[in-house]
Amino acid sequence: MNFKIIAALAAGVLCAAPAFSASVTLDFEGASSFQSIDAFYNGGVDGGGASGANHGVLFGGDALALSNDELGPYFSNAPTPGSILTAVGLDAAMNVASGFSGTASFFYSSTAATTVGIFSGLNGTGDLLGTFTLLANSGNGCVGPLCHWDQASVDFTGLARSIQFGSAANVAGFDNVSVAPVPLPAAIWLLGSSLLGLAGIRRRKS
Repeated sequence: MNFKIIAALAAGVLCAAPAFSASVTLDFEGASSFQSIDAFYNGGVDGGGASGANHGVLFGGDALALSNDELGPYFSNAPTPGSILTAVGLDAAMNVASGFSGTASFFYSSTAATTVGIFSGLNGTGDLLGTFTLLANSGNGCVGPLCHWDQASVDFTGLARSIQFGSAANVAGFDNVSVAPVPLPAAIWLLGSSLLGLAGIRRRKS
């Protein structure tokens, strides 16, 4: 096989998946209000046709972006003021197909005590790896809906693939969700390395 073709294939394999940094923070700025966040952070669009950075993160249909409008303030004092995440049903998991590990965190404001779980499988399935215990804090020292925000953080072991926000449906808002996605899948790197190795052998023989 031609060396240039092999090198091109290897480069294509290595660049096919979205790039991951040590930590990714989702602030939901620019997402369509009252629409499913959906593929906004997965190289696609949300329910309103808007798109954000591709972090390889996909949301369930009940995970909506929410922005204030003329009908009233739905929240205030959020870390990033434009938009937040809110869940309106059980299908509100944040899914990272490649997985994430170490620590997950977010800011929240809630009208009732509730929990949010970190799971080994997509859509809140598999093993429960960690639990955020959230207090009813929305009115602490302020007046208005979802006006006080606290940061919650959980350290966990193992590889997680989802955070299930559906357990906090209709009581909480979330902002600046941070996770540490794993590097590109090992299989991709191995395939890329193999192709480059074959290219080197081919070049030496020629």
